[in-house]
Amino acid sequence: MLYKEGAIEGIIWKSLSIYKDQRGWLSELFRHDDLPQEFHPVMAYISMTEPGIARGPHEHYEQADCFCFIGPSNFKVYLWDARKNSPTYGNKQVELVGIDRPMLLIVPPGVVHAYKNAGDTQGLVFNCPNKLFKGWGKKDPVDEIRHEEVHNSDFTLD
Repeated sequence: MLYKEGAIEGIIWKSLSIYKDQRGWLSELFRHDDLPQEFHPVMAYISMTEPGIARGPHEHYEQADCFCFIGPSNFKVYLWDARKNSPTYGNKQVELVGIDRPMLLIVPPGVVHAYKNAGDTQGLVFNCPNKLFKGWGKKDPVDEIRHEEVHNSDFTLD
């Protein structure tokens, strides 16, 4: 399938403010009163990605991801709307976020997503999804469809 550039229904982008002083900086990542209830986090993790390395593309059946890109690098984020019942089915969106543009990103289920460290230093990404990884007690199957190892995938990164 050929994806076309365009906004994707259900994606939430929220600029993150960085407050600096002589001690360093602080950024409020999310507030329950600022996120729709269906995206309220149930767990959180942080990952470090080396320069030039990508994570994804993959998608979730039920889980929504709530990513926070705050640095110390920049990330190229790729989104593809693979939801056949979506009004923006077939759209692709690419954004540069991170140290130069701190951003919260909510990716609903069925939207294929990936990110690549576009900087020259290690980058941190905070994720607080709305579903537990492998369910309660880690007893369920992983809620994920991986596309990164599919030959001739529709979801390619540049």
